Amino acid sequence: MANFELIKRLSRKTDSKILFIVIDGLGDLPHPDHGNKSPLENAQIPNLDNLAAKGSCGLTIPVALGITPGSGPAHLSLFGYDPLEYEIGRGVLSALGIGTELRESDVAARVNFCTVDKDGNITDRRAGRIPTEVCAQRCSELSRIEIPGVEMLLGPEMEYRASLVMRGKGLGGRVSDTDPQILGVKPLKAKGSDSESERTAAIVNELTEKAGKALGGHDKANMILLRGFDQYRKLPSMQDVYKLNPACIATYPMYKGVTKLLGMKALDAGETIESEFETLKKRYNDFDFFYLHIKKTDSAGEDGDFIKKVHVLEEFDKNLGALEGLNFSVAVVCGDHSTPCVLKSHSWHPVPFILSSSNERPDDVRRFTERECAKGVFGTFPAKEAMTLVLAAAGKLNKFGA
Repeated sequence: MANFELIKRLSRKTDSKILFIVIDGLGDLPHPDHGNKSPLENAQIPNLDNLAAKGSCGLTIPVALGITPGSGPAHLSLFGYDPLEYEIGRGVLSALGIGTELRESDVAARVNFCTVDKDGNITDRRAGRIPTEVCAQRCSELSRIEIPGVEMLLGPEMEYRASLVMRGKGLGGRVSDTDPQILGVKPLKAKGSDSESERTAAIVNELTEKAGKALGGHDKANMILLRGFDQYRKLPSMQDVYKLNPACIATYPMYKGVTKLLGMKALDAGETIESEFETLKKRYNDFDFFYLHIKKTDSAGEDGDFIKKVHVLEEFDKNLGALEGLNFSVAVVCGDHSTPCVLKSHSWHPVPFILSSSNERPDDVRRFTERECAKGVFGTFPAKEAMTLVLAAAGKLNKFGA
């Protein structure tokens, strides 16, 4: 988007309300086992199709053409924070998401519990998506590990994911991941790109070795992979730049971490899509910007579970009826990135986007799919421009110049 100083000058406080829904991993590809259609093309989603027909559509590019984003940078981009300028490690987002109070000298990383065989080679990078209570037990076991000169704060995030914060003198956050992203090999050795980060990397490697011994008696979730190392730093807030009073409705901790970094108020939203929409209705009068996040489309894509992704989309669509009677000047439905079932991973493909507002031009899109949104009035555009479109449609930007 345009620089924050410009937007800060142009933005204004109004009574109009914005709903910004992000369906995680929304974009997909035609699947050869399902009629060469994507999950969106297979799903029965009449409410979304109706919103697309009434609204203005396009496709967003999360970072740049051909670049596959993580969830952190993809979300920052949607909220107008250029992910190449505001590059934040996943570890910081996970730590903030579970309520850890970070200091600027702390180094945070995301932990993935994984499963290795007797030779130490990875057989499952996600440990079968263990329940969160098992993750908490593994965290408790690892918390007994001591490494001189550093305090380690370890806590469960959700399923196989956890948060690690290292606190001590002389630590650096420029550390490489230990997750090789493939099976059949051992975890990588962490490496630091400067002297302080080399010290952190040595601590990480010692922790990994001790973790293997501590967890070795388990059949699964018997090793850790660490990724997304970084140190905490403050970002411009959405209140200051956009003049918004923003709230986050999400079930997964990491996304609460993203929004906490941007100044949003994370609301207690339960654990289901239905409870998220109930929270939206309950707190409608308290905020003027609502970010509502849907997680399980992304998990289904990563697992290659086409049918599950279709079912999550259909469940979300049924809950859209809860918006009846709520007066939003602008409603957005989009994704942060694509997670095609055929690839079982995030990808670089542009993502469907709807902006519904009486202040925007209509187009000829009639269904909410990848192919249809490519015909929309917005075309294919950078995700980091989405917030200025939203603010303008909501009447929250003054004119630039005379």
